[in-house]
Amino acid sequence: MSTVIEQPVEARLVAAAPRMTTIPATLHYDPDDPFAVRMTFPAPATLEGVDVCWTFARDLLAAGLLEPEGHGDVRVRPYGYDRTVLEFHAPEGTAVVHVHSSEVRRFLDATSELVPTGYEYLQLDLDHDLAELMRDA
Repeated sequence: MSTVIEQPVEARLVAAAPRMTTIPATLHYDPDDPFAVRMTFPAPATLEGVDVCWTFARDLLAAGLLEPEGHGDVRVRPYGYDRTVLEFHAPEGTAVVHVHSSEVRRFLDATSELVPTGYEYLQLDLDHDLAELMRDA
């Protein structure tokens, strides 16, 4: 059984509908998917009225604390003294949220204690995954 890290963060919604000044969001990390983090937004903060979860690279989140990163659906960049901007691009539009960089750093530190950066591959069972892939082929 693996340990999963979940950390609530306060996100300030900058551009999207419905308009909310701050929304609770949760950062998730599961060592079973060691390269990824997830950020979940509650139903009241989404256009669809259901929880929305974005999955993106842990490295993207870490690099985005220092300089603008990302060219796809998720982009991360520093903003001011202790803010990090996350942009989520979807066909329905773009959501831009600010979070405290200190909260992101605390989350990343916890994930690194669980699975050190650069050692994610040790969490993978490639033989098992390949066998599963071949079984379904």
